[in-house]
Amino acid sequence: MAGKVALVTGGARGIGAAVAARLAADGWQVVIADRDAAAPPHPGRCVTADVSDEAAVEALVADIAAREGRLDALVCNAGFMIRKPIRDLTLAEWNAVLGTNLTSSFLLVRAAEPMLRAARGTVVTIASTRAHQSEPDTESYSASKGGLVALTHALAVSLGPEVRVNCVSPGWIETKGATLSAEDAAQHPAGRVGRPQDVASLVAWLCGAESGFVTGAEFVTDGGMTRKMIYAD
Repeated sequence: MAGKVALVTGGARGIGAAVAARLAADGWQVVIADRDAAAPPHPGRCVTADVSDEAAVEALVADIAAREGRLDALVCNAGFMIRKPIRDLTLAEWNAVLGTNLTSSFLLVRAAEPMLRAARGTVVTIASTRAHQSEPDTESYSASKGGLVALTHALAVSLGPEVRVNCVSPGWIETKGATLSAEDAAQHPAGRVGRPQDVASLVAWLCGAESGFVTGAEFVTDGGMTRKMIYAD
């Protein structure tokens, strides 16, 4: 991957940081974009940017064109949740979640399309198993992730064959170092809760040449949790 450039949004922490670290270890030149400045030891170049803002996205992509001169992989990972009853959820909050979680991917791909086509590059969006199942009071987050799954296959058709576009939908990924119980692990047929590196390894494969026949696909990465039937006693 020497000489190839990847942009990872929401790369200051959690899954995004793990993706950036994995790509850098594989030889990619990584640019991290995040609302919060990424502190060392993050790999690559860090840019403070709100990817829900159209002007900020255009400036970010123009900066990459000027400094790195190419873009081979775009990992749309930025996202957050506002969890509250729908009766209390304001339109501004709804729009904020969809802006970061969904609209940002549209803005980024639109701005980066010429460089991605020139590089015969890849896009990986990070959705969620909440695109398919929900907990209470997560309407804006679930809607944004479901939209991201649909946007992924639409982009794959529109940008192919030059650009491949795929989606990873993580399940329970522990990113904050919480203490986990045996019961937490037992919920997963894989026998444990997920780690950011589990997602990062899949993203790295999707960005690489070995996945060259894969596009428009969603990869659920949840240790089998959404496939497990649960019956009440």
